[in-house]
Amino acid sequence: MKKQFNYLVIGCLILSSLMFSCSGSEKAEEKTYDVVVYGATSSGIIAAYTAKTMGKSVLLIEPSQHLGGLTTGGLGYTDIGNKFAVTGLSRDFYRKLGNHYGKFEQWIFEPSVAKATFQEYLDRAGITVQYGFRIQNAENKDGWINKITLENSNNPSEPLREVSGKMFIDGTYEGDLMAKAGVSYDIGREANDKYGETFNGVQLMNGHQFPDGIDPYKTPGDPSSGLLWGISDGVLAEDGTEDDKIQAYNYRICLTNDPSNRIEITKPEGYDPSMFDLLVRLFEAQPEKRSLGQYFIWSKMPNSKTDINNRGGFSTDMIGANHEYPEGSYEKRKEIIDAHTLYTQSLLYFYKTDPRVPKELQDAIQEWGYPKDEYVDTENWTPQLYVREVRRMVGEYVMTQANCVGDKVVEDGVGMAAYTMDSHNIQRVVLEKDGKKMVKNEGNVEEGGFGPYPIAYRSIIPKASEAKNLFVPVALSASHIAYGSIRMEPVFMVLGQSAAVAASLALDEGQSVQEVSIQKLQGELRSNPLADGSTAEILVDNDDEGVVVTGDWGVQNRHGYGPTLLKNAGKDNSINTVRFSPKVVENGKYDIYVYFSGTEDASSQTKIIISDGNAEKEVVVKESDIRVEGQTRGEWVNVGAHTLEVGTNPFVTVSTEGADGAVVADAVLWVPAK
Repeated sequence: MKKQFNYLVIGCLILSSLMFSCSGSEKAEEKTYDVVVYGATSSGIIAAYTAKTMGKSVLLIEPSQHLGGLTTGGLGYTDIGNKFAVTGLSRDFYRKLGNHYGKFEQWIFEPSVAKATFQEYLDRAGITVQYGFRIQNAENKDGWINKITLENSNNPSEPLREVSGKMFIDGTYEGDLMAKAGVSYDIGREANDKYGETFNGVQLMNGHQFPDGIDPYKTPGDPSSGLLWGISDGVLAEDGTEDDKIQAYNYRICLTNDPSNRIEITKPEGYDPSMFDLLVRLFEAQPEKRSLGQYFIWSKMPNSKTDINNRGGFSTDMIGANHEYPEGSYEKRKEIIDAHTLYTQSLLYFYKTDPRVPKELQDAIQEWGYPKDEYVDTENWTPQLYVREVRRMVGEYVMTQANCVGDKVVEDGVGMAAYTMDSHNIQRVVLEKDGKKMVKNEGNVEEGGFGPYPIAYRSIIPKASEAKNLFVPVALSASHIAYGSIRMEPVFMVLGQSAAVAASLALDEGQSVQEVSIQKLQGELRSNPLADGSTAEILVDNDDEGVVVTGDWGVQNRHGYGPTLLKNAGKDNSINTVRFSPKVVENGKYDIYVYFSGTEDASSQTKIIISDGNAEKEVVVKESDIRVEGQTRGEWVNVGAHTLEVGTNPFVTVSTEGADGAVVADAVLWVPAK
């Protein structure tokens, strides 16, 4: 039965010998930081950078030795949903990756490049990460967290250290600071009737599933022989009912097929091929599936590398092996992480060497190995397990399925999400169908079809009765199925920035986090998106007021930038146009980009008319020149630059003139030239 966890632990706090006070007899002079960020994940890094750039004293603590969380841990094939949802410094991060790879934006990337990019932010702000300190206690007095107590992650016998702060940001996936501070949270799945949802709770669906008929027993047909490895003996509850189980974890695997950069996949210590007896039965049950892409999501990254993810009934997800992780001790969590490491490395070795693997699959994996130039400090294996979901705060507002699909729209949005409501499988069980026992996975949900939606400020702050100076932008307040849509790295970065801006406003006004003016916060995020006072770019989407549409354009609500896009069939000789006009608030030179969304029967060329408010010029964009990579079907295309002045009326017009197929008008961007 799922319950709400509510711990209040009062204690001391720790940190690095030069910067923190010891809790022993010899105490250094204690410093109180304006903002203490716990967790150097992507969200935590952006939060720390934002707060420091806004003039606050900042301390960034990371319990491991790893910088950047999943973004640097192998998740290079970015889960986007809709690029419209990625704003501020999060968007800037992907622009910086683009600069590295010679593009405007880059959404697929190598782990080491992402790590170097995050380090550039920290170096620019003068932030030194305090690595290897994990939280033990948090002192919460009357709702105000005063200090946290930390232990040395590598040597817990060392004296504890204390850190004092005015505002705290929990940037961890686990929500450990939140829990130690006595803030309410949930683990597992709510029943559908709790929040009026349809995709929460137990869900037996067809995604990433076994075909019917695969026997679960070591000796087929003989229950007394025991279950094959990886199958639970639990009884499946009814659809929509609650439990405290969590979706599967895995590693996002970075391999390479570059012989000069490749390390061979070798047998890990503890290898047991019987772990994959069920996979062998899956091979036998589907003889038509003989490519690696049918058993893994094998996404290609730059420089001959991969981001490999789970696919199908038996893959990289270690289903059911993580249920003790959220409330586990640090030692228990390490056991779970080590088990996932052994499982994943064993899976790769099994594919490469076991004679039961179909020849086509075994031949295909021979060219792949670990890259020499990635994770050089951890034997070329990522130190970051993909902990998709751990704790979820129960805060001032709980995001639910109704928010995802647009039935409820919050007015205090400080970021957007746009990804499918997504849950990986949660348990592998035995079911009976037509009198035959068979194995099935349960918990997978993939429900989309909705546009970007706002995430409430109230969902990243606790209830005022529990904590008045804490932000939780990662383990935020959401139901299981809503969290499955929100839990994407670009979104976590957006929410980290929003938390830091709100923390700065609260400090300036002497307020609690619950008292921050949402209007001021939203205004600051709009006007100062990079948190450094630089001129903001100007985005005009086809859904914005002032866009002038002439002719016959249909509205399409998928595969574009923002909520909708406009599409013209382009099959007659009429000239149809869509004019996008920016509101210029600062004189200067701007680079101009038009968003091209992939569509069927696309015109081989699109005419663009650009005006700086005085003179016009025409540009023809060829469809063959648009290079789209990653999850989305669209890309920004540079169509030139103009010097713009306040008081003029510049515009960009998308025209169907000369088109020989469908034309899309979606969004235009004016970026201040650097």
